[in-house]
Amino acid sequence: MDTPAGWTQKFRPVRRIVTGHDGAGRSVVLSDGPSPHHMHLPGVPSLGVTDLWKTSVTPADNRGSEDPCGQPIVLAPPPGGTVFRMVEFPPDREYLGRWDREQAFGAMGESGAHALDRQPARHEGMHRTASVDYAFVISGEIWAVLDRDEVLMHAGDVLIQRGTNHSWSNRSDRPCLMGFVLVSAQPLAS
Repeated sequence: MDTPAGWTQKFRPVRRIVTGHDGAGRSVVLSDGPSPHHMHLPGVPSLGVTDLWKTSVTPADNRGSEDPCGQPIVLAPPPGGTVFRMVEFPPDREYLGRWDREQAFGAMGESGAHALDRQPARHEGMHRTASVDYAFVISGEIWAVLDRDEVLMHAGDVLIQRGTNHSWSNRSDRPCLMGFVLVSAQPLAS
């Protein structure tokens, strides 16, 4: 997809096609274009977060045509809900050691500020949310970093992150594009 006119971020836009129903109940395309719900983390203009869809209850409500992503982007899904997002991770060397990690996570609302590991032993981006995250690599490669383990992921690989303390480390020379579906979960006792 070409970069849309007026796009000022240093990460690629994500095309979002949303379907719905017309007045007669037939399926139609409600919107087709770059998701307007995107941000970069402060101090890291090439680390892009794009929200594509959210739900606030399970089962989800498919009635209506309102865009549920109209609020500021926050790290965790709504309680009892989900969030589908894309994240473009730049190579670590572009920002690690130079960013303000508390400001960056804080920019993703209260859930971001509370998720931050205050003593990151393995990686500056260590954090945890009360969610089950389905994380999949679309392009590039990235390391999933846990407290004791780490694993290299390539395009097509999927990780199920179950409320664990974790981070993402792009040790390559190219951006890594990942998709995430975050599902609200019961918080684990620390």
